[in-house]
Amino acid sequence: MAPGARRHDPGRRQRIIDAATRVVEARGIAGLSHRSVAAEADVPLGSTTYHFATLDELLVATLRQANEAHVPRLVLRDGEDLAGALARLLGERLTAERGRVELEYELYLAALRRPALRPVAARWCEDVDRALEPYADPATARALVAVLDGIGLRVLLTDTPYDEAGAREALGRILTGGRPGGRPGS
Repeated sequence: MAPGARRHDPGRRQRIIDAATRVVEARGIAGLSHRSVAAEADVPLGSTTYHFATLDELLVATLRQANEAHVPRLVLRDGEDLAGALARLLGERLTAERGRVELEYELYLAALRRPALRPVAARWCEDVDRALEPYADPATARALVAVLDGIGLRVLLTDTPYDEAGAREALGRILTGGRPGGRPGS
């Protein structure tokens, strides 16, 4: 290649986003810099700033990818009610995908201080709510997601074991208008 000629690398932007995901997952947002991402992606520093002029642009791309990679796919198993399915799904994510869940919450909560992330975080909320709408009306879907987020954050922040039965009970109360037992009319 002639000196000063650009090498065509169509996958470089995606590798930079993937590297940013790994950096945030391993070190948190505080550990994210163009330099740390360039090292992780094994690309020149100038490549990261070429594709993402600011760290917020890189965070937006990272959050967008995290959202697209994980909009929950809810499938009720035989004999399983909605509260049980949601409690099971949360438990599976907190156990098998804990690092990924931590990454998603960190990016999601970063939107509190980084306005550039807010539209992407809002879209995530809408997508998750919409995933529950076949099973619940929109207001109930939002309430269920709020409880799932609260339980998930509590487990992550306190390192307490996940209590699937307790989560099912809390979710069931939302579905039954606050009645214990998780079934209408109980």
